[in-house]
Amino acid sequence: MAHPKIGLALGSGSARGLSHIGVLDALLEAGIEPDVVCGTSIGALVGAAYVAGKLPALRDWAESATWRQVVRLMDVRLSRGGLIDGKQIVALLRRLGIDAPIESYDKHFAAVATDLSSGREVWLQKGSILEAVRASIAIPGIVSPAQLDGKWLVDGGLSNPVPVSLCRALGAEIIIAVNLNGDLVGRRFDKARAMPPAAAPSRISTELFRRVLGKGLGARPDEAAEIVPDPLARIPSAPGYLDVLANSLNIMQDHITRTRLAGEPPHVLLVPRLGSIGLLEFTKAREAIAEGRHCVQHALPALKRYM
Repeated sequence: MAHPKIGLALGSGSARGLSHIGVLDALLEAGIEPDVVCGTSIGALVGAAYVAGKLPALRDWAESATWRQVVRLMDVRLSRGGLIDGKQIVALLRRLGIDAPIESYDKHFAAVATDLSSGREVWLQKGSILEAVRASIAIPGIVSPAQLDGKWLVDGGLSNPVPVSLCRALGAEIIIAVNLNGDLVGRRFDKARAMPPAAAPSRISTELFRRVLGKGLGARPDEAAEIVPDPLARIPSAPGYLDVLANSLNIMQDHITRTRLAGEPPHVLLVPRLGSIGLLEFTKAREAIAEGRHCVQHALPALKRYM
């Protein structure tokens, strides 16, 4: 018998999405090769690397990246509707060789973005894979919107955080979905202790905000550091800027994900435990990738039943 057409829906989750690399590694080692890959936000980026045959290159970059290398991707430009312009992220993908038209790849690929005007989800299934990924990763308040085919597009997590429906529409018969936000909502701020790891400002976050301050004040980042030594500091009794932004996005995407998955359930749902990784903590790649592998190994009995 021919094996069923396998679809992989890779969800949104910013830095936590590096766990998708571990998910794919573990699936391939188990002999489970997705035929259809659909991604939202960081899921679109990792999915694009997979269909382009560049997953090892992305893994090598992620595992070796220092906070300074990650900060170099954050090209601050406040006039474009976000803190980060996104050109350096596109340049990184091009350097990794993820730059051909979507139609040229052997495997089916699609990314989800959201139309900023109508709020509707947009399925990007043809054309430049770079433009598709760039539109899908436009996190509100962080990465500026992308203009494509006359529309301003933002992060697909606003409309379809785990694109099971898109996998099904592309003909997948067995769908494996990865929800990166399943264990994040419900954590409360502990006023009696120091902030939890996921809420603590990382060096990347602090450097980004110093760049933003520099832009706004017409000062260099080092001068901004003298003006505001710790732009992300918060008093123990109140959440800081990134706490509010990250947890608001988590709450929104968790609610949307629960609703979408209730009506469009996958055959197997993977939920990596990534509560210790913050919004921009891309330097925790090894931890995220390891957790991605772990959650696949835990689900292998269920996966093999379907295969």
